Amino acid sequence: MNLIPVLQTVLPVFLIVALGYGYGRRFHTEIDTSNRLNMDVFTPALIFSALSAQGFHLADYSELALAAALVVLGSGLLALPFVWLLRVQWKTFLPPMMFTNSGNMGIPILLLAFGEAALPAAIVLFIVENTLHFSVGFYMMNHRERVWRMLRNPMIVASLAGIAVSLSGLAVPQVIAVPVEMVGQIAIPLMLFTLGVRMVDADFSDWRLGLWAAVLAPGSGLLMALALQPVIGLSTQQFAYLLIFSALPPAVLNYMVAEKYGQEPRRVASIVFIANLASIVTLSLVLAWVL
Repeated sequence: MNLIPVLQTVLPVFLIVALGYGYGRRFHTEIDTSNRLNMDVFTPALIFSALSAQGFHLADYSELALAAALVVLGSGLLALPFVWLLRVQWKTFLPPMMFTNSGNMGIPILLLAFGEAALPAAIVLFIVENTLHFSVGFYMMNHRERVWRMLRNPMIVASLAGIAVSLSGLAVPQVIAVPVEMVGQIAIPLMLFTLGVRMVDADFSDWRLGLWAAVLAPGSGLLMALALQPVIGLSTQQFAYLLIFSALPPAVLNYMVAEKYGQEPRRVASIVFIANLASIVTLSLVLAWVL
């Protein structure tokens, strides 16, 4: 087995995370502003730039989007029995099993593994996961949450705008497309760097639950992907994208949502950060298989 492609894919991602962690340890760093800028400006610009680019055809990714949505939702169903086995509240455990780091890790890993040609697919996968998180995920936390608020999210607005441009067949003028693309290029390294900074405050007190999550999050996703492939029949390339998407660790957003709703944020922090650390191994194994 040739490990060089795996290392070339995984190491750059985790080195930027490690850089953020080292900086956060050395200097007190408030990252709320940078996270807000990334969520409201840089990532929406990246999404719009990818979806509105000439050559992007939404229909080419419809089956991949469907498979990704089923992986997210199905992972929650597969993990449900472990709620009783581990004696943990379902609102604490299931969202991290379902909603993964498709932005922070998914996009850069797919780009490093497959090149710029994978960017549209990476963005589609991110949109699917992010949309489900802001709708189904928030509804899981609070049944009174209004789904229409999701439409006000800048990333959702950018997604709809990019898809509209793509379907219209119109080309975005260069004077607009170039600065939007440049702003969007900030998003990925900033995602990784701030992930490292946030891990300075990681809570590992519930490490046993975190270890379970480190196995179940990628495990349930991969089982769903393997079960869906004979039914949906993705191309070899798109199935490779789906496998990597399925093996990603829980999104850091799970911790922020748990904090917002008072849903055992310390336990969710243990789940999220331990599973992200373990993903160095799990993602390397999946990449070795796929590549």
